[in-house]
Amino acid sequence: MLKMSLRKVLGAIRQADQDFGLIDDHDKIAVGISGGKDSIVLLYALSLYQKFCPHPFEIVGIHISLGFPDMDFSATKAFCQQHQIEFVECPSDVYEILKLNLRKNGMLECSICSRMKKALVIKAAKELHCNKVAFAHHVDDAIETLFLNMIYGGRIATFDPIMQLTKSDITFIRPLIYAREKDILRAQKKENLPVVISTCPNDKHTQREDIKQLLQQIYHTYPSAYDNFKYMLSNTSKMKVFHKNPKLNHALMEYYKLFDQPFPIYLFSMDEQALLSLVEECIEKQMPFSSKS
Repeated sequence: MLKMSLRKVLGAIRQADQDFGLIDDHDKIAVGISGGKDSIVLLYALSLYQKFCPHPFEIVGIHISLGFPDMDFSATKAFCQQHQIEFVECPSDVYEILKLNLRKNGMLECSICSRMKKALVIKAAKELHCNKVAFAHHVDDAIETLFLNMIYGGRIATFDPIMQLTKSDITFIRPLIYAREKDILRAQKKENLPVVISTCPNDKHTQREDIKQLLQQIYHTYPSAYDNFKYMLSNTSKMKVFHKNPKLNHALMEYYKLFDQPFPIYLFSMDEQALLSLVEECIEKQMPFSSKS
């Protein structure tokens, strides 16, 4: 019988699949395995989700070995063998390359590592005839990414639950997007899933770790903040931002007065002229955008 913590994770996966259409018939999904709690829980949960998902699909665990020392995945391999989950380990020279491109403070360059890992996992997925790659980002990660982009990038953005990479013909999915980190941790401990401790020198010394600590302070001071941040991620109809284009500002205000709702925020990434044309079209037709889809 499944323990409550794992049932919560499975429920979150099913809800995300229903809301975002993450899994289709006959998908072959490569699950990125880093060694951490999130990815091993995702791999195990997807193997269980196969039994009641309305769409039949296959999974394969893929670990890109970055070359960090003393990271032993033998327990992960044994776990996958025990549960009849395909597992593939792909060697790489990422760590050696990173050491040649250190920051001025002697730290590894995380952005280079991220780009190289993404390219390698896509390559491995295609070689294994997978059409999708599943990453283990959860809702806590999504909130942290939102704050990282606001503080360090000057933009309001986080990652998408599903993203099509047209050039590589691969789709990225994030089945744990509704799962809380604390539920994932409980599931990993209750199910005794194997975890490999990271030996990356940057571990716990990143901007993301700083944001994580900041958010913990906010949650402690304002207990309702977590649920509100989580809701905010998809509450696009209530988000307002500035636009320096006077004509666009006027059109957006007219749209708001006409329909008593703001224009959908997720469309604001469009070219401003295209966005203006779309808003003006809605006003001219006396029809809000949401009713046109």
